[in-house]
Amino acid sequence: MRDVAVLGIGQTKFGELWDRSFREIGIESGLQALVDARLSSADLGGLFLGNMASGSLIGQEHIAPLILDYAGLAGRHLPSVRIEGGGASGALALHQGYLAVASGLYDYVVVGGAEKLTDVPDTTAGEIANSSADHEWEVVFGATLPALWALVARRHMHLFGTSREELAAVPVHAHEMGSRNPNAHYRNRVRLEQVLGAGPVAEPLGVLDCAPFSDGAAAVVLGPLEEARRHTDTPIRIAASQVACDTLALQHRKEPTTLESTVVAARHAFDRARRTPKDVQVAEIHDAYSISALVSLEDLGFVPKGRAGAEFASGRFGLGGSPTVNSSGGLKAQGRPFGAVGVAQVVELVRQLRGEAQDRQVSGATLGLAQDVGGTGATTVVHLLERVN
Repeated sequence: MRDVAVLGIGQTKFGELWDRSFREIGIESGLQALVDARLSSADLGGLFLGNMASGSLIGQEHIAPLILDYAGLAGRHLPSVRIEGGGASGALALHQGYLAVASGLYDYVVVGGAEKLTDVPDTTAGEIANSSADHEWEVVFGATLPALWALVARRHMHLFGTSREELAAVPVHAHEMGSRNPNAHYRNRVRLEQVLGAGPVAEPLGVLDCAPFSDGAAAVVLGPLEEARRHTDTPIRIAASQVACDTLALQHRKEPTTLESTVVAARHAFDRARRTPKDVQVAEIHDAYSISALVSLEDLGFVPKGRAGAEFASGRFGLGGSPTVNSSGGLKAQGRPFGAVGVAQVVELVRQLRGEAQDRQVSGATLGLAQDVGGTGATTVVHLLERVN
């Protein structure tokens, strides 16, 4: 296996992009990444596209060849593959692209993620989100994805004394970071009182504890590290790319406040990279719901189990923290186009490791972690990225 580098990055704005099609945003992010990598389409060996629900959302399956076609590359007959893994679809696509380059099968590939969630009513988007849970054992009985995460929150509060105020600190932090990100869906700050006073979704989670449904796309170009300096002045090496899975239904797990898929993927990633959580300066984690951020921080090894709420409320994970968490604004503020999230997390890490994050720059960042989750933890993908001097 050879070392793999991120050579180029691209991302559209996230938000309500009603005037733009799925094809447009997918192609835009991919072209940005190619330009950033100083590559032409003639150099590419393949396309990997993360997407959760294009059939339900835009009535179009078979989307990877579609993007290739409208990028003017159909005549090259490149392999184009769509990958689905719930909310972790983009991160899984990145894992597949990493393996393709690391194996030597291809030299250069584009990995993209895209979703158009605001073209349908919120009720439809909610049903699509719920499909990443277990339909037979959970959804059919009325358990929505927010309700399942709310059960995790209640259990966490019961076991560890986590307070409602500690949960509310997560979106306050996310919106502060999102206010610094020009691509974010939400760029407004929110106060703790606003989060606590927002309407309920599934107790104890309110409206401001839940990430929005967003449109958006992100892309990266991957290539062999040995060739990286031909394409970028700041090579970013993928030090580890790991996937782990668990039961689809929350009720079938030993302890719902522990995402075993995250524990295992993180352990394997740190072992592969010969690093520890203490080495990470910046982390992009799954915060689709306030509680998911807390359990993710614990299961990644940044804090002991049960302590994430207090640590988050203390401000430990703000800009310059140990580590700085979700400098992009996370899913909560940057946005949540399912298929694009896992790729956008890596785009943000590359910006940080290159020193290009402007108002949200983490000084001296050399190692970043990205963690994305499908469903309530049935799938977790963890990537570690490091700057190569």
